[in-house]
Amino acid sequence: MHKPAATSTSKIVDVVIIGSGFGGLGMAIKLREAGNDNFVVLEKAGDVGGTWRENSYPGAACDVQSHMYSFSFAPKNDWSKRYAERQEIQQYILDTTEKFGIRPFLRFNREVCGMHFDQTKGLWTVDTAAGEQFVARHVVLASGPLHVPSIPTFPGRENFKGKIFHSAQWDHDYDLSGKQVVSIGTGASTIQYAPEIAGKVARLSILQRTPAWVIPRDERAYADWEKRLFVNLPFSRTLHRARLYWSNESRAWPLFAPRVAAVIQKLAKLFINVKVKNPALAKALTPDYLIGCKRILISNKWLPMFNRDNVELIGAGIKELREHSVLLRDGRELPADCIILGTGFVTDPRIYMKDFPCTGLPGHDLTQDWKESPEAYYGTTVTGFPNFYQLLGPNTALGHNSVIFMIEAQVHYIMQCIKRLQEKGADYLDVKPQVQREFNQKLQAKFVGTAWSSGCTSWYQQAGGKNVLIWPGATWRFWLQTRRVRDADYEFVTCASQSQPAELLDAEPSAA
Repeated sequence: MHKPAATSTSKIVDVVIIGSGFGGLGMAIKLREAGNDNFVVLEKAGDVGGTWRENSYPGAACDVQSHMYSFSFAPKNDWSKRYAERQEIQQYILDTTEKFGIRPFLRFNREVCGMHFDQTKGLWTVDTAAGEQFVARHVVLASGPLHVPSIPTFPGRENFKGKIFHSAQWDHDYDLSGKQVVSIGTGASTIQYAPEIAGKVARLSILQRTPAWVIPRDERAYADWEKRLFVNLPFSRTLHRARLYWSNESRAWPLFAPRVAAVIQKLAKLFINVKVKNPALAKALTPDYLIGCKRILISNKWLPMFNRDNVELIGAGIKELREHSVLLRDGRELPADCIILGTGFVTDPRIYMKDFPCTGLPGHDLTQDWKESPEAYYGTTVTGFPNFYQLLGPNTALGHNSVIFMIEAQVHYIMQCIKRLQEKGADYLDVKPQVQREFNQKLQAKFVGTAWSSGCTSWYQQAGGKNVLIWPGATWRFWLQTRRVRDADYEFVTCASQSQPAELLDAEPSAA
């Protein structure tokens, strides 16, 4: 593969961060706090936010409590309610960007199209689709696993005369009022937008492949006195966050003990039967797999929505699209003005980097190294790719607590890697193959006997059933194990040809 060489127009920095969602923002803040302003954040879009910039569909909200779904070092005392909606989360990201002075380091509309490591100099070359090139000692990939929409293909799509869009590409200019709408999928996005549009459309047909376990959502707003308490007594907010953290951690135990999960499942089933008036419909909305095997969803609006006369649940798949209808495999034809794809995102790291060539040490191409299965060391470093770090890489996603907690732990670990490299006077570090291999063998063994391995197929898994996304343990263990870098886990290398990064780039407009 061609490896572009640094040119006189290459921009040289110490760290390149790719992505400006929670991960990229958290990394940038901690670099600045450590006195390192020699970095850039490359963002493919025109503003910060990542998932929360992209997902603007009606009803978009977080399923982790507001005070947990935010940085521990950047508290927001006036969250409006227990579970924040998309607009408030995106505003928090924008406010945090300004508060910590990150905007001058942002380079928008810079989609990365390739990364290549030069072992003779210990430097990465990062190429962008805009033709710009950056050379860096360290690269932090903070693009996240949920940013490439999964778009299914249907026979006859070219014949359909109506509107089609994905939930992450919501067309706010299209008026759904009085329309015949077919919504595909019953995942986390659908259960949020469907109840919001059900009251305005003429008919809403929900196509379900597999039902999801849905539990109640705490929609309570924070009272003014609570907000004032968090402001005047910061320790009270710290205690509140701690309570939320440990209550969330307690949710993990049923996942490790299927017998306990079975008890929780009975309560979830009761919730469905109480909220859905039609017994046959309630049964169709009840999963046949152990709770926790797939993502557990939270909503107070999803189940009652099916009591509406204009909402229908359909279990048949699509055979083809016609000019003004959807033909199902059971022969039924649904009139359709609009088709909404609530089909989620591409989550396999091998797939979401398909147009992103990344070569490390000789013989290491990330696509090829991950051809069989994506693996990393604590989801952060990857053998054969020196000074290359991932945020929310393989096996760091969660099914019970806040990924912001995981991001902060990973950022701390990356900062420790950079620090150890400087202390040793080395140019790059590379996690030892046997260390990564043994780590992943032990990690996969932890899935045995858990709800995740109880027989169902989920987006946590790749073909064959291997779970490549979830961290199979308590988050406090991940935090504890990433407090410091064990020198024995890495090879520290000093290059014969020294090439130190230049000083900080001259500031350029962040919107450039």
